[in-house]
Amino acid sequence: MYQARLWSVKNARSLEWFYNRFERVLVALHPWFERVGYERLEAPMAWLERLTKGFLFDCQMCGQCALSSTGMSCSMNCPKTIRNGPCGGVRANGHCEVKPEMRCVWVEGFAGSERMRNGQAIRVIQIAVDRRLEGRSSWLKVAKEKGQAVALSRQESTNAL
Repeated sequence: MYQARLWSVKNARSLEWFYNRFERVLVALHPWFERVGYERLEAPMAWLERLTKGFLFDCQMCGQCALSSTGMSCSMNCPKTIRNGPCGGVRANGHCEVKPEMRCVWVEGFAGSERMRNGQAIRVIQIAVDRRLEGRSSWLKVAKEKGQAVALSRQESTNAL
C-alpha cells in the first residue's frame, strides 16, 4: 500500500485531472442517486470507494476526503491523524517521528500539491474530522452536496425568468 500511496503522490496531476471528470459524472448522477436513495447506495459505494481509494491512496475512509486538497496524500495516514499540515516532529530527512520508516504524509502531500493545477488548495484549512462519517462514501457526499447546489441554482435561474 505504501508504494501505491507514493505512486499516487508522484502522479497527483493526472489523478487530479481524472478526479475532476469523475466528480462531474457523480454530480450528473445526483438525480438518479436521489431516486434510488442515497442511503440505499451507501454500502455498495463505500465498498467500491474503500477498494479503489484504499489501493491508490491507502485511504482511511474518514468520509470527508481531502485528497484533492492534500496533493493526493491521505492526511489520515498520519499516525497522529493531523489534518492540517505536519507536526513539529518531522525529521530532517522528511520522515515521520512516530514511524521513522515512513515519509511524513504532509511532506508527500506538499510534493504532490506542487504537481497539481489546484496545488494551492493544500493551504486551505480543513475542518476537523467528523467521526460519525467514518466508513461512509465521500463520493456520495460530494454528489449529494454539489448536485443539490446545481439543482438549486437551476431552480433559482428558472424562477428569475
